[in-house]
Amino acid sequence: MEKQDKLYKTAFALALFTIIYNVAEGIISTYLGFEDESLALFGFGTDSFIEVISGLGIAHMVLRIQRNPESDRDPFERTALRITGVAFYILVVGLVVSSLYNIWTGHKPLTTFWGVIISGISILVMWVLVWWKRKVGRELGSAPILADANCTLVCVYMSIILLISSGIYELFKIPYIDSLGTLGLAYFAFSEGKECFEKANSNKHCCCD
Repeated sequence: MEKQDKLYKTAFALALFTIIYNVAEGIISTYLGFEDESLALFGFGTDSFIEVISGLGIAHMVLRIQRNPESDRDPFERTALRITGVAFYILVVGLVVSSLYNIWTGHKPLTTFWGVIISGISILVMWVLVWWKRKVGRELGSAPILADANCTLVCVYMSIILLISSGIYELFKIPYIDSLGTLGLAYFAFSEGKECFEKANSNKHCCCD
């Protein structure tokens, strides 16, 4: 029982770390994305802020299943999921419209250097979180925590898209690559928004579990 309590505390600490990390990542990425006129980096940072809302639901979920592992998703979590889903859909519209506008006007970022740095750090941090959450989830035999770990992989995929688009532009200055990377982020944001509404309307842990 003592070991189980320690594992739940670890799971909650990981959820809090994810929230704090996403706040910091969001502030830095949106600021540098705006300064460097990199839409992909700015969109990546905006996504991080939305992940904070999702993270609050996850932290609440950990506390709920610690009290009762067999309990279903409660109103707080469902509300957080719906708010997150709406935010993702708004982000998708903003990213797609902005990307198409940039392509139409031929706009290019001043630099994507910070996109390379931030995405590289994010990939490393998110992989560690995925591994740690899976470890805790397996030891607890908790499907919700394992599902959350799998869903964290989406953040890894988005970081990889940012890394590729930022890296290619920084090396070769290929026109529109930043906008194409932004459209890739929009695809995953749409998938996350869709998943949020599906989870809010059911007791499934995650579409990717």
